[in-house]
Amino acid sequence: MQILNWASLCDSDRKAALSRSPLVGDATLEQDVQAIVDEVQPGKDAALKAFSQRFDGVAVEQLKLSEAEIDAACARVDEEIKLAVAQAISNIDTFHRAQQFEPVSVDTQKGIRCELRSEPIEKVGLYIPGGSAPLISTVLMLALPAKIAGCEQRVLVSPPPINDAIVYAAKACGITEIFQVGGAQAIAALAFGTESVPAVDKIFGPGNRYVTEAKRIVSQDSRCVVSIDMPAGPSEVLLIADKEANAEFIAADLLSQAEHGPDSQVMLVTDSAELADEVNLALTRQLERLPRMDIAQQALEASRTLLVDNMEQAARVSNLYGPEHLIIQTREPREVLKTIRAAGSVFLGAYTPESVGDYASGTNHVLPTYGYSRAVSSLSLADFCRRFTVQELSAEGLTGLSQTVMTLAAAEQLDAHKNAVAVRIASLNFAATPAAKGV
Repeated sequence: MQILNWASLCDSDRKAALSRSPLVGDATLEQDVQAIVDEVQPGKDAALKAFSQRFDGVAVEQLKLSEAEIDAACARVDEEIKLAVAQAISNIDTFHRAQQFEPVSVDTQKGIRCELRSEPIEKVGLYIPGGSAPLISTVLMLALPAKIAGCEQRVLVSPPPINDAIVYAAKACGITEIFQVGGAQAIAALAFGTESVPAVDKIFGPGNRYVTEAKRIVSQDSRCVVSIDMPAGPSEVLLIADKEANAEFIAADLLSQAEHGPDSQVMLVTDSAELADEVNLALTRQLERLPRMDIAQQALEASRTLLVDNMEQAARVSNLYGPEHLIIQTREPREVLKTIRAAGSVFLGAYTPESVGDYASGTNHVLPTYGYSRAVSSLSLADFCRRFTVQELSAEGLTGLSQTVMTLAAAEQLDAHKNAVAVRIASLNFAATPAAKGV
């Protein structure tokens, strides 16, 4: 990877050093995806099948997998994979059940009760990337929280032909509605609904830049009402390392993200020029052994190493970048963690490769990319729920708050707001008069 000295870079060069892969910024991306969305909305199933033939080279007769097809796919999965899925499910389930919401109920003043409640989103769509790397683990990261949260309808989509292990993982997580459709067209189907694919309230899942753009487009389309989890596109990792870090470990971690796709990006931030050189040598050695070498090599071309003065500066650089994954391989990683403000998920120490979070440690691997981790959180159980407030006032409570509300409403020139309180106070005052009491 290219090695740059952070201290010697001007502001514009620093911005360039932290820029994402140029493959993300395709000038025709928006119009291409918009065209797909606009064709799926009226064309429905027929459009989905046409796009599957065009983009995936697969002639799909029935979009929804039958129960028999699901059972047959599950039967073809190796026992070793089933055991791995079981252990991953156990850890992910444990971590996400610990996130269950506790209702809030408090009296803000006498006679005024305010509450915060949570209910599951009724219908959710779960997008599972396929293509060159079918992400079995993403099924677990989406389906388990949806199940724990209590989402009534859980619809899974994935490009055809769907990998058998994806189908197995889906069934293991309680998913029964599985559709073989992928790409931007799958996102459009979940947003608008088709004859086969039901429309949902919220769409979850990572994907390539077409999927990410489709999620953005439908979330702003007036023809449907659907929200999305987050901007989650091509994978990325930033690794902070000091001179004591293991170069072989670092190279392995960087390549584990680079192999996701040519538009992935990996970054190393270190205070050791010697380590930077060692990592480059280790990358060359390890890259030659990877089946996905060509893909990883393309990702490395848009990746770089940044030399910093110390770990404090390394943390500042990381916060500017806002990585999806942040690995800290230093002698005292928790000291560095104290100054981290922007990251999707953090991996501490030499024996915590990013791979464990991708699969089975228990945390969720659906994370914000492109620097959105500065404002967007990693996926959690809360994302599958909607929170709402409740308030209840007694006559005494309204009386005690009435003047404040009426004063503020008058200041905003919203007389109907003021009157909604005034008529009640007048009613209470009349009820307290001798005439009202029949005296």
